[in-house]
Amino acid sequence: MKFKILLASVLVIAGCQTTKETTQADTNQSKTVVEQPTNTPVETVVPIVPIIKKTQPVVAQLTPQQQQDVWDRIAMQITTKIPNNKRVQYYRNWYLNNPRNLEIIAQRAQPFLYYITEQVEKRGMPLELALLPIVESSFDPHAYSNMAAAGLWQIIPDTGRRFGLKQNSWYDGRRDVVKSTTAALNLLEYLNKKFDGNWQQALAAYNTGEGRVFSAIRKNKAAGKPTDYWNLDLPNETSSYVPKLYAVADIIMHPKKYGFHIEPISNKPVIAIVKPGVQMNLTIAAEFAGISTRELKDLNPAYRRGVTAPNGLNHLLLPINKVKHFRRELAQNRNASMITHHHRVKSGESLGLIAKRYHSNIKTIQKVNKLKTTNIRIGQSLTIPASPISLVNRQHRVATHMEVQHYVVQSGDNLWNIAHKYKTSVAKLKQLNSLSKNTVLHQGQRLNVSTTSKKTAANHKTIHYKVQNGDSLSVIAQRYDISVAEIKKWNNLANNKYIKQGQQLKLVIDRRKVQA
Repeated sequence: MKFKILLASVLVIAGCQTTKETTQADTNQSKTVVEQPTNTPVETVVPIVPIIKKTQPVVAQLTPQQQQDVWDRIAMQITTKIPNNKRVQYYRNWYLNNPRNLEIIAQRAQPFLYYITEQVEKRGMPLELALLPIVESSFDPHAYSNMAAAGLWQIIPDTGRRFGLKQNSWYDGRRDVVKSTTAALNLLEYLNKKFDGNWQQALAAYNTGEGRVFSAIRKNKAAGKPTDYWNLDLPNETSSYVPKLYAVADIIMHPKKYGFHIEPISNKPVIAIVKPGVQMNLTIAAEFAGISTRELKDLNPAYRRGVTAPNGLNHLLLPINKVKHFRRELAQNRNASMITHHHRVKSGESLGLIAKRYHSNIKTIQKVNKLKTTNIRIGQSLTIPASPISLVNRQHRVATHMEVQHYVVQSGDNLWNIAHKYKTSVAKLKQLNSLSKNTVLHQGQRLNVSTTSKKTAANHKTIHYKVQNGDSLSVIAQRYDISVAEIKKWNNLANNKYIKQGQQLKLVIDRRKVQA
């Protein structure tokens, strides 16, 4: 009995005790701690399992320079706040309602936009400036305005010379995409400084001249009006200039928002500058590059005569994937860069006479034909490289319709009686037929006795020019690459007659120099 009572007491005491495991913070081993008996019920301790969140892989955002499309590269870097005023809305709606316009522009911009974008980036200028040729010329490299502005950036002659663009009868730097881009960006930087960093006023000055913008600012200050671009009294074209640029920039930045698609342009270089070191005929250069003459001329619209300039201005823009082909062909053809004539030596001819006929020289003919001496024989075939003069004459003949009269020499004829018959001179006959002083005529010989030329309408366009303040006939003639005599003839102007501001003049100019 006493044993049973003792056993029951032991069981009661054992039932009132609990144990609890705790884990030390600085060890991985468990330690059991015996606690004093309490009257609280027994609790089951559930171990806490830490929740490990899986981190999502970070997708690196492509930089503007890593984009596949140049339009995206530009859009990502436009930080200018574009106002949504009526003027911007108007031109944005116009572009959206005329999608064909930007479609054509995108095609024209394909070779040039990447290069221009890079140049704007290098200078740290606002990226919407890369879109300025859209507003200026619709990216037409041959664009020419009635105010004589030329090229992608529509630079007038005086401004071009001021910013280092050479202009002569061979070459117009305003149409040189590389040179004119440098000049245009230099001008924009200059104007931005002039207007204390105000890009809108600088752009207005690019369009209409800094003097007119400063005058509009002074006028508003005197009247107590705001002097920001949007409140200036400027010509209509200038008032529309910045809104057009901003409208295009807004569309490029938000194509999805406006439901607009513009043809992508690859974000990589597509053209390269090549310096062949010799004056080149553009037709031959195109053949060496494996492209059409038209494509080469579209890339190099600065050259006016179908050949590069003779004074060292002979660099070419070529598709970057055609450069190796061009250089290989040029080397294989011994740097032959001009059109050649094939001449078969006739009785009485000398190397000097042949050189004179083709406006070449003896040494050049010897070099091309590998002649050690000046001795030639009748019937020998010679390759004569055309000189710049003969190339110009050849181009002139293409640009005009030549009507040539021929005469077959009869027994007893001489140059004097033939000249008298056709109302010309002996000197003219010799010039037309490349005859030397002692040339003897032969019966049956065919002579050119006269030529008449008519300008083809295909290459010329008539415009009506409004005389501006400070204009003179010589200034207008220089601007449009025509002569004072021609202006007088077209407008029936007497030699002593002055022109007046506002007067309309008819000008016939080369269609290839005028914006379509």
